[in-house]
Amino acid sequence: MSVLEMLTPQNSAIALIDFQPAMFQGVQSHDRLVTINNVQILAKAAKLFNIPTVLTTVAKDSFSGPFIPEVTELFPGQDIIDRTSMNSWLDPNFRKAVAATGRKKFVIAGLWTEACVIFPTLDMLREGFEIYIAADACGDLSLEAHERAMQRAIQAGAVPITSSQYAYELQQDWARSETYDGMMEIQKAHSPYGIQIRFSKWALGEHASEGGAK
Repeated sequence: MSVLEMLTPQNSAIALIDFQPAMFQGVQSHDRLVTINNVQILAKAAKLFNIPTVLTTVAKDSFSGPFIPEVTELFPGQDIIDRTSMNSWLDPNFRKAVAATGRKKFVIAGLWTEACVIFPTLDMLREGFEIYIAADACGDLSLEAHERAMQRAIQAGAVPITSSQYAYELQQDWARSETYDGMMEIQKAHSPYGIQIRFSKWALGEHASEGGAK
């Protein structure tokens, strides 16, 4: 395994950590709506490409609230691992879910970067996993907090990526027709590129037909 090897549906898994109302309230490093869109890009790409996905919350019933439904509704019936620890890796159910994927390349995103992302990142790196952090789907109390946590993760060996980069890396070729429409729907719903997709369909579709009829 190597960080020079592309992430694929066959070699990667993803862990989405603590996308909960109380955690979002503390996010000041990013526009929270952008973060919500980016985690949906990750989750919908994982669903589209059948990527093993681990979902986990912290103190769901006593403090933080449920995992956002925009993600959990994509994985009906899947257990969401609730923890008391800030560090997911300290939770035996999280470690069991990670092991069950059979993958060593893990994409991680969560709230907050300086705790619930960096802590399992360091432990999983030490255990021999390759960690890719979708930085634009994370968030923290300040931009400083987010950036210092990302720097620490990178120095430890984690690889920074973005949510759309992960989706594109899974698709690779627009001729892959079985996932093309799904990728276009993800981009239309959650990415600025969706504006271009809509325009292109208009220009090549209804507008072209109107022009040809004149």
